[in-house]
Amino acid sequence: MLLWVGLGNPGDKYAGNRHNIGFMAIDAIGDTHGFTPEKSKFKGLIREGSISVDGRPIKVLLLKPQTFMNESGRSVQQAMQFYKIPIDKVTVFHDELDLAPGKLRMKTGGGIAGHNGLRSIRQHVGEDFHRARLGIGHPGQKNKVHGYVLSDFAKSEKVWVEDYIDALARAADRLADGAHDKYQTEVDRLAPPPGAKSRRNG
Repeated sequence: MLLWVGLGNPGDKYAGNRHNIGFMAIDAIGDTHGFTPEKSKFKGLIREGSISVDGRPIKVLLLKPQTFMNESGRSVQQAMQFYKIPIDKVTVFHDELDLAPGKLRMKTGGGIAGHNGLRSIRQHVGEDFHRARLGIGHPGQKNKVHGYVLSDFAKSEKVWVEDYIDALARAADRLADGAHDKYQTEVDRLAPPPGAKSRRNG
């Protein structure tokens, strides 16, 4: 079984925040691939299902910690322990300031660039989990970061955000197959980042 974790803050107040793009990705994956309805478990909300890879179903557990960002690791640790999921089967979807909006980059381990959700997960389960870094861009000044990530995407960003989230879900079979480079490539093909020369529907 694979464990895919989306990071965000619980509650309607935060639902549209840039910081919650991990939640948005997990919701889209579950909806697109017909996962079970959400239920409360492991201090979070989970959905269970499978994603077909070359005709074989790969079991995936989707998790959205409901502990607030800086305690996300407690939820992830409980799910991993219950299902005996090793760290190399865990992928965390999170907002990434250091990537242009609409860019996806996969990474395993390494620095956390001050992200409180990643810090908590690293403290509880170690650092060698996979990361789907979801580009949201940077406000330009360090003192503006807090307000930027906790504000909603602008109306002018709606098209690329929706396309991006949809692409993350539609290409999920590549991720389920462990083909991280192919996942990046397919997401970029389905939803080229804003400013790319063309936006193909694929």
